[in-house]
Amino acid sequence: MGCQWVSMARETWATRLGFILAAVGSAVGLGNIWRFPWQTAENGGSAFLVVYLGIVLLVGVPGLLGEFVIGRRANKSPVGALRELSGSKRWGFVGAFSVITGLSLLSFYSVVGGWILRYLLESGAAVLGGNPAYFTNPGQYFGGVSAGTDAALFHLLFLGLTGLIVLAGIRKGIELGTKVMMPAVLVLLLALAGWAATQPNAAAGYAFFLRFDPSVITENFFAILGPAAGQALFTLSLGAGTMVTYSSYLGEDRSLPLDGSAIAVLNTSVGVITGLVVFPLLFSQGIDPTATGTGPGALFVGLAGAFSQLPAGTLIATTFFAVVTLAALSSSISMLEIPVAFLVDEYGVSRRAAVLGMAGIVAVTGTVCAFNPGIFSFVAGTLVNILLTTGLVAFLLFVGWVMGRDAIEEFSSGAGSLGRRLGTPWLFAVGVVLPLFLVFTLLTHFGVDTNIGFWPTVGLTVVASVAAFLGLRQPNSVV
Repeated sequence: MGCQWVSMARETWATRLGFILAAVGSAVGLGNIWRFPWQTAENGGSAFLVVYLGIVLLVGVPGLLGEFVIGRRANKSPVGALRELSGSKRWGFVGAFSVITGLSLLSFYSVVGGWILRYLLESGAAVLGGNPAYFTNPGQYFGGVSAGTDAALFHLLFLGLTGLIVLAGIRKGIELGTKVMMPAVLVLLLALAGWAATQPNAAAGYAFFLRFDPSVITENFFAILGPAAGQALFTLSLGAGTMVTYSSYLGEDRSLPLDGSAIAVLNTSVGVITGLVVFPLLFSQGIDPTATGTGPGALFVGLAGAFSQLPAGTLIATTFFAVVTLAALSSSISMLEIPVAFLVDEYGVSRRAAVLGMAGIVAVTGTVCAFNPGIFSFVAGTLVNILLTTGLVAFLLFVGWVMGRDAIEEFSSGAGSLGRRLGTPWLFAVGVVLPLFLVFTLLTHFGVDTNIGFWPTVGLTVVASVAAFLGLRQPNSVV
């Protein structure tokens, strides 16, 4: 009976543009604007960019389509989708992994969202007169506000804004919100990129970001591979079940390959445009992005130092942090929608009760992250990389080995003749090639190749992937 209630009340996207912008909004968030610049700075500049773009194209887009196929086929959140399409409760438990991932992501994400909200309000208040407090000593200021009571309070404020949008539903909340936020983010970013191009020594920033040096990749490929793969998955919202959830509100007439490609292109473009803002700006003020400190505070400290030296720096800072705030909200709503959709779909819980319950959990876990930098770093780095990679491997194995020909049928629906031709090679990629790559990437991220060697790591990758397949495959699976 609970399933009947859900099917009668379940919303859909009002327009195709609404779905694309919502999916882009999920992808275009702090991963592009906050995480991407300091990941790039820490991992070789343009070398990281090249590897990242390659992974987005060869892994991200096929993986994105894999999650789309699951969601649209079942019209349910990950738990119900995997259970229904497989006919097995075991796969339902695998789907429940996405609920844990969504809550984990939002636990640290809302803390960072709180930082950004604080900087936006600080900058906006200073536009009327004076300078923001963080202009005086950016490093000391960030150190004082990034953890503790203030960080927890702003985390709760950001989480509250996220909850209000999700509470309004798919059409009136998430779709309407992203239709406003995404165009605003793109317009403001392009304006900032155009302005940054006029700054002195901007060419050095472009060189750091765009000049390709093959030797950096050949000498540091495996050191770059793990962070680049983690960044690609994070920025495309893969592995958490977000795209399974969003595509479950889709109609059958949409071309998944076309929509997936559009989403990947728009998402990647925002990351690149952000780099065209951040790096010229840093170099124009003589700030080395590799020397501003590493980790999550690097962007705040480096850019705050640059803003403080610019004419109209307060206005520029306000504009920049407004962009980041909008992008952060467009992603955080997708993270909260994962567990909310789970409660609505599986237990017939009202959206209001689901939002309050899940936001209440994140209020607690996020506060723990806000007070403990060590836990924050673990969740934002190691835990997220593990959860996203493992989650995507599970979704891909499901598409390739459980759905099989049904996946090709769903992939081709609404995609025309080109979609039908691409279906079989796509299925082989998501069922075999990409899981092997992702498992290998996860092992190299933890230095297994350094300890046991390259070829033993390849062998371990194959063994782990086969074990995962044998452990989860159903006897009647279609290959």
